[in-house]
Amino acid sequence: MNDSIVGFIGFGLIGGSLAHALREQNPKQKLIAYHYNKEKLNNGLSAALSEGVLSDVVYDLEELKDCELLFLCAPVLSNIAYLASIRNIVKPECIITDVGSVKGNICAEAVRLNMGHQFIGGHPMAGSEKTGYANSSSLLLENAYYILTPTADTSESVKTALFELIKSLGSIPLFLKPDEHDDITAAISHVPHIIASGLVNTVKAADKEDKMKLLAAGGFKDITRIASSSPVMWQNICLTNTDSILHFLESYITSLEDIKTALLEQKETDIFDFFKEAGDYRDSIPGSSHGLLNKVYDLYLDIMDETGAIATIATLLATNQISLKNIGIIHNREFEQGVLRIEFYSQNSCDMASVLLRRHNYIVYER
Repeated sequence: MNDSIVGFIGFGLIGGSLAHALREQNPKQKLIAYHYNKEKLNNGLSAALSEGVLSDVVYDLEELKDCELLFLCAPVLSNIAYLASIRNIVKPECIITDVGSVKGNICAEAVRLNMGHQFIGGHPMAGSEKTGYANSSSLLLENAYYILTPTADTSESVKTALFELIKSLGSIPLFLKPDEHDDITAAISHVPHIIASGLVNTVKAADKEDKMKLLAAGGFKDITRIASSSPVMWQNICLTNTDSILHFLESYITSLEDIKTALLEQKETDIFDFFKEAGDYRDSIPGSSHGLLNKVYDLYLDIMDETGAIATIATLLATNQISLKNIGIIHNREFEQGVLRIEFYSQNSCDMASVLLRRHNYIVYER
């Protein structure tokens, strides 16, 4: 696809990161983005044009007619609506994909519109609570899982082409069925966002004198960080993945009722098991920290996906007498920042590493 025209409808954090990666792969490729308002070009599109990441911005969907690949990067409900709008514009051989967090609805709509053969759902498992093109980077996609959800009609050539493209951009493509994807993301992403927002709202309602806000420390901030994400995006997700979200939300409510009963009846064993089972499973997740009682000293940073990149960092830290406890790539980085996670034995080591790495021009994120 190196000589193809690639289009974008919606151009924020993910769209911008894809464009960065495509531009780095082929400086001469034509990348165009559609914008609905000719009178008001947003800052992200203006920046992308001035930086040479985008070749052009168009204001009529008809201008997308020559695209060989089209990314739908707007909110989920908008992406679904755009399918009907571009149905009679794009070429039959144009590959259409999206980057939304819900796949069942849009895949079903593509089939209903007889566009299933050229559509394949996409979901890069990378991102941040920080939104917009200004926070985009090709590094956001490197070594991150990128889920692909073909429709029942998606052609084999489309599956292969997008799989190979995503792989070439440095991501790790995985095929899932749309409903399987939606169940998984409801459990590990959508319901946690509801829980985080609900907890913040509960504390806000009780915090009459802002004392809770003043004293809020690591545990509360870590658990609720994702509540800062875009409310429009999460409204769209909840309205399109409702069944899966409700299923896991009901399971979570049952779990809360169980621990509530255990507390009311002072069931010591049940209370212990509640925390023990959760801790065991949490600690089995790759890259997990070990709870609030065992303090974790870590930082995150962006690195290029190139031979020796991790070894260079490890050597830099070692030559400065900074000991590492653990180091590794994070493959699922939704609402996370940083490609590489480094864990240390002490806060002092973590602080020293942060200063050292920044001095060597690494972009460092601290939780």
